[in-house]
Amino acid sequence: MREFSVLPGKDVVELLAGREAEVIDRVREAYLAHDAGDTVNPDSYFLRFPQKPDSRIIALPAYLGGAAEVAGIKWIGSFPGNVADGMPRASAVLVLNDYRTGYPFALLESASISAARTAASAALAATALGATAPATVGVVGAGVIARTICHYLTVAGVPFADVTVHDLDGASAAALAGHLDQTYGAPSRTGDLRRALGCDLVVLATTALRPYIGADHTLRPGQVVLNVSLRDLAPELLLTAQNFVDDVEHCLKADTSPHLAEQRVGNRSFIAGTLADVLLGRCAPDPQRAVVFSPFGLGVLDLAVGRHLYQRAGEEGRLLPVPGFFGETSRW
Repeated sequence: MREFSVLPGKDVVELLAGREAEVIDRVREAYLAHDAGDTVNPDSYFLRFPQKPDSRIIALPAYLGGAAEVAGIKWIGSFPGNVADGMPRASAVLVLNDYRTGYPFALLESASISAARTAASAALAATALGATAPATVGVVGAGVIARTICHYLTVAGVPFADVTVHDLDGASAAALAGHLDQTYGAPSRTGDLRRALGCDLVVLATTALRPYIGADHTLRPGQVVLNVSLRDLAPELLLTAQNFVDDVEHCLKADTSPHLAEQRVGNRSFIAGTLADVLLGRCAPDPQRAVVFSPFGLGVLDLAVGRHLYQRAGEEGRLLPVPGFFGETSRW
């Protein structure tokens, strides 16, 4: 009898707590599996709405080989208008499919998984690209993703010596600054965009639809920028830096900053390599230039973290089975 189980969000949050190092390890393994060709990661599909241009629901199908050997799909909604109602911007579910039969075997609430894999990717990149002893940290955008990235950065050993938080919503910026100060003992304050962008390590985690950080700003040698939201930096600014991505084909599309830079110069020579290239020693950050990491976000990362949590949930008796989920269990 095939089984189907549900893992609710409360359990996902509890399973993630204290397992951040494991999540970073699973994300690292997924990047290396992807580099080795042991994944299938098609283009994401964006469901957009003519009357709500800032909102979308995205489908990320993927297959992750190796020890995981799992397929699945993340279905994640991004509705910035939720913030005004006091709700998180994003909501998501993750379906896991058995590779041998194709049958789905689990449904996981996935907003927290998505935030965790994004944060783990950012933390992994920060350490690989040399942001291990920043004197200052600038955070632009003060939502759930920014908060989770900051948490994973501390777990990865990136010190928060002096933090500036900037957000168009002053209350959100103040809330994140207060959280960082109270939770991690990191001296934190709100500040303007220029101050945040001048820090040694910059985290961009906004909902921007188009670049607003242009040539009037400069990136300096040794600076590390985690371009998580992908559309903040104008192409001319990006072209002054050494650029790394998670996957070249995926990142250079959908009007991301790297995509706009490619359109500007007509080639991809400004891309130094992928994060896997850095992890494997095939290329290294240049201390004489600013370094920008632009991750489009790969579905295989969601599978890696989701599969890991599914196994842990089974061990702890947290899975909720759905008896009779499949209407027919035999052909005849």
